[in-house]
Amino acid sequence: MEARDRQIAENSLLLTGLKGDALERLLSTAHVHPYERGETVFLQGDPAQAIYIVADGWVKLYRLAPSGAEAVVGVFTRGRSFGEAVAFRNDIYPVSAEAVTGCRLIRIEAAQFLRQIEETPGMATAILAATFSHLHALVAQVEGLKARTGAQRVAEFLLELAECEEGACEVTLPYDKVLIAGRLGMKPESLSRAFSRLREHGVTIRQNHATIRDVGALRDYAEDDPASPWIR
Repeated sequence: MEARDRQIAENSLLLTGLKGDALERLLSTAHVHPYERGETVFLQGDPAQAIYIVADGWVKLYRLAPSGAEAVVGVFTRGRSFGEAVAFRNDIYPVSAEAVTGCRLIRIEAAQFLRQIEETPGMATAILAATFSHLHALVAQVEGLKARTGAQRVAEFLLELAECEEGACEVTLPYDKVLIAGRLGMKPESLSRAFSRLREHGVTIRQNHATIRDVGALRDYAEDDPASPWIR
């Protein structure tokens, strides 16, 4: 594993609480795998044998309904992990994973991870913290779908991807805007309207790049309660 990939893994939510020999032993067995756009990482129903951390690119998790309709469960980019919840209990993947763009994934075998937890009990605390953060993010996502306008949901999505806390920032989006719309519970045409609405809040979209004029101001807009004018 290259130094850059190692740093991404160490800073990921999943591993950020691990230090020293335990982290070293775990990463010594990890491998980086490249995937082409549209390539399958795993399929719904496959044995959950590995945990993945995105080193570059975009990955989507989705489920297929009996009707054949696709429901996007989540989209993941650099530093985000997926697959851990089911891998830790020897289950099957409840969703499929597909590379949305060309990407590189850091693969950690679940058996190796579990072995390290048995040898280093403190790792369990770090994993619980990561699991709690994932759950918190999921609850926030559901709340956002119900309580935020379309433009606010897009603003929250951009803020999740922004690497800076304040000031101007540029964000790289997945090429497939249909994917973003699905992730945010919107139709593609609604997403286009939301992008237009965000111009007045300092967001400019050019192809797959979003330029945010002021991250703090956009955060204020995203967190504003749409019902507040009615209750003041």
